[in-house]
Amino acid sequence: MRSPYLVSVAKLLRDVPSTLEVRFEAPFDESHEFLPRGPAETDVFPEASVKVEVRLESFSGGLRARGCVEAPWHGVCRRCSTPVLGVSSVKVDERYVDDLSTADDEAYLIENNEVDLAPLAHDAILLELPLAPLCREDCKGLCPQCGTDWNEGQCRCLAPIEPPRSSPTWSARTAVGTRVE
Repeated sequence: MRSPYLVSVAKLLRDVPSTLEVRFEAPFDESHEFLPRGPAETDVFPEASVKVEVRLESFSGGLRARGCVEAPWHGVCRRCSTPVLGVSSVKVDERYVDDLSTADDEAYLIENNEVDLAPLAHDAILLELPLAPLCREDCKGLCPQCGTDWNEGQCRCLAPIEPPRSSPTWSARTAVGTRVE
C-alpha cells in the first residue's frame, strides 16, 4: 500500500510556477520508526491520526510546502501527574529541493519526482510537543507531604513553618559567597 505522505510532483516541477493542494489523514508512525518516550514525557501514539493540509508551490529548483499539520498528543500534568491529552496544530513553511548539496540544512529532498511529507509532519509535531503540559491552567498540584491532589480537596497537612527571623537565611549576599551573620 502506498503511503499518503508520498506525493508525486513531476507535473509541478515541469510547470513552474504551479501549485497543488494536498489534504489527507494518516497514522503518525505506522512503521513504528520512533521509540516511545518515557512515561513522564509528552508523546504521540504511533497510530494517532495526523491531518496534513499543505499547498505545494513550484519554483525553479524546488517546491515550497505551506500549510498546517495537526496531531493529538498525550502526556502527564506537571503539577498533579494526571494524564493529559491535547492536539498540536502547527503551521509549516518548508522547502523541498532536488539537490541538497546546493541547499542549506533546512530543506527536504525531492526524490524520484516525489516529496515525502512524513519527515515534515514528524518534525513539525515533535518540535511543538509541550515539555511540561498542564491538565488545566488552574491546576493546584499535589501536597508535597502526603500527595493529596489539591484539585480534589485539601489535606490535613500543616503548612511549612517559617524559620525564626534570628536564624541565618539565604539572601542575595549569601548567594555570591558572602556569609551572613
